[in-house]
Amino acid sequence: MHPVSDLVIERVAPEETYKTKAYTALKQAITNMDIYSSSEPAWLDERQLSERLGVSRTPVREALAMLEQEGFVKSLPRRGIIVVKKTKREIVEMVQAWAALESMAARLITLNASDEAIKTLRPLMQAFGEAHKPREHLGEYSSANIAFHQSIIRLSGSKMLADMTDNLLLHVRGIRQITIGRDNRAERSIQDHLGIIGAIEQRDTERAERLSREHTLGLAAYVEQYGDRFFD
Repeated sequence: MHPVSDLVIERVAPEETYKTKAYTALKQAITNMDIYSSSEPAWLDERQLSERLGVSRTPVREALAMLEQEGFVKSLPRRGIIVVKKTKREIVEMVQAWAALESMAARLITLNASDEAIKTLRPLMQAFGEAHKPREHLGEYSSANIAFHQSIIRLSGSKMLADMTDNLLLHVRGIRQITIGRDNRAERSIQDHLGIIGAIEQRDTERAERLSREHTLGLAAYVEQYGDRFFD
C-alpha cells in the first residue's frame, strides 16, 4: 500500500469550491422551477445570480457552463442565458425513460426496503379523498404527486437510479405539474398511486413494477396525444 505522501494531489482552489457550491445551488433552483407553466422563456441573469449566491461572477459563469453541458441551460450570444425547454418528442422520451427507471425503483423497494421505509408512502396520499378531492386542491396534490414519485426513487436505495433521474426531474416534474389538473387526471393519478403503494406494501414485486411503469407511461401517452397544448 502506497502512503498518502506518495500521491500527487493539487490543492483545491477556493474558486473551485465556490464553483461547486454555485453549481449545486443553481441546479437545485432550476430543478424546482415551473418552466412549462408559461410559454414565456425563463432567463437567468449572471449578475443577479452572483449577488444572490454571494459569490463572484467567475464561479457562477463556470457553474452555468457545467449546467449548459448537462442541457439545463443555453447561452445565447448577446441575449443571455435561458433555461432549456424540451420539445414534445423529447418530453415523451424522457417520461418513457423515467417509467423504466421508476418501475425498477418500485421493484427494488419490494425486495430491499424496510417495512418502516415502505410505511412512509401511504401518508403522502392520505390527505386526499372525497372530503378533500385532488382536483379541488391541485396545488397541494401536485406537490404530493411530485413527492410520491421522488420517494419511490429514493426508497429504492439505488444511488445510480437517483443520479439517472436527477437530470430528468426538471422536465418530468414540470410536465406532471401542468398536466395533473387536466382531463380528470388527478383522480386517476391518486388511484394509480394507491395501487402502487398497495403492491409495494404486499411486496408484490412484479405487480409493483408493472403498475409503476404503466402509470408513468400513461403520462407519456397523454403528452403524445395532447402535448401540442403546452408545446410550441
